[in-house]
Amino acid sequence: MNSWGIPLDMETAIRERDQACVYCGIAFLKADANGGSRKRVATWEHIENDARIVTLENIALCCNSCNASKGAKELVVWLASDYCQRESISGDSVASVVQAHLV
Repeated sequence: MNSWGIPLDMETAIRERDQACVYCGIAFLKADANGGSRKRVATWEHIENDARIVTLENIALCCNSCNASKGAKELVVWLASDYCQRESISGDSVASVVQAHLV
């Protein structure tokens, strides 16, 4: 289990599934190389903001920028935000694991 309480088998499955940010689609860097931008560094995300929901359907990887922007906002509220408008992020453009929460 990692420090966020995600079992190793689930972490492995999520890392295999989410090769890019589930919100904006940017490919992840393996590490914050040369002290550069952290935007492309993968971060853990609860799609529904409830840390008690530790499932493959609710835990995902997203970029640092999207995670910081979403914060504790509900998904539908965040998708209507200026950040999402500016980054062209919508319910139609997010990964299928996120779209499942919009049904």
